[in-house]
Amino acid sequence: MSIRRLQPETRLAGAVVHGNTVYLAGQVADDTSLDAEGQTADILRQIDALLAEAGTDKSRLLSVQIFIADLADFAAMNRAWDAWMDRANLPARATVQAALHDPSWRLEITAIAALP
Repeated sequence: MSIRRLQPETRLAGAVVHGNTVYLAGQVADDTSLDAEGQTADILRQIDALLAEAGTDKSRLLSVQIFIADLADFAAMNRAWDAWMDRANLPARATVQAALHDPSWRLEITAIAALP
């Protein structure tokens, strides 16, 4: 079975496709000046792009893990999530508070999706 690596960087690939599964690396906001809702929307835009490059979309998400620096941002994060998510195809999801590498990152999101 082949392995395809998307958007490789120095230490990681943005996503890895193996078989019928797409594994996304942790995505963080490109614009760290945004509030939690804005950073979430920015990350979800990146996830859409990675999924499209892999040949799938958010309706085929299986699992999402959200690492949030401050639980006070939970409601703001959920506003962006709720506006973006396909309500008919909800993934399994976990959200945990975590110290992130860069203090300007309010959250980091990783996901696993199926190919059609």
